[in-house]
Amino acid sequence: MIGRIAGVLLEKKPPQVLLDVQGIGYEIDVPMSTFYELPTTGAQVSLYTHLVIREDMHLLFGFATEPERQTFRQLVKISGVGVRTALALLSGMSVFEFQQAVQAQDSARLINIPGIGRKTAERLLLELRDKLEPCMPGQDQRVLRSSLIDDVRNALLSLGYNDREADWAIKQIASQASVSDGIRQALHHLSKEK
Repeated sequence: MIGRIAGVLLEKKPPQVLLDVQGIGYEIDVPMSTFYELPTTGAQVSLYTHLVIREDMHLLFGFATEPERQTFRQLVKISGVGVRTALALLSGMSVFEFQQAVQAQDSARLINIPGIGRKTAERLLLELRDKLEPCMPGQDQRVLRSSLIDDVRNALLSLGYNDREADWAIKQIASQASVSDGIRQALHHLSKEK
């Protein structure tokens, strides 16, 4: 199983991205919630993944956060819910909003998502009522921030900066920065310090 993948973002064509990992290009389908978080092409990206192996093809799905991947995995376990439906759900609402809809048994919120009919919505609500782990609002952002910090720190260390310098520079970057912007901001602050 491929659990996580990191590489250079080569192409962005919704809902698919092409990631170069040491010379191998991986086509990865992502929900729009992840797609909007991606940096510009040419930047480093790290995604949590889920691999689906079928008789005629292998499909790789990528997610910006672990809660997104766990929700996707819960969705595809439900009879009649395929990977495209699961991607549509995660593209149409955040993990937290989806969990709120399940807890409130609010099928109307699910029906508003293209491709989700009344029967599918009711099946989702019934099957997932007690199976989803609680996710607090903003938790996705905290996981993204943690991933950003790890990626920027690794980039700075590989460029020859020491732990102290990397930690200081990371504290200077904007909380909503992408990985490439975070690296640029950190390098800018480090250059002003020298």
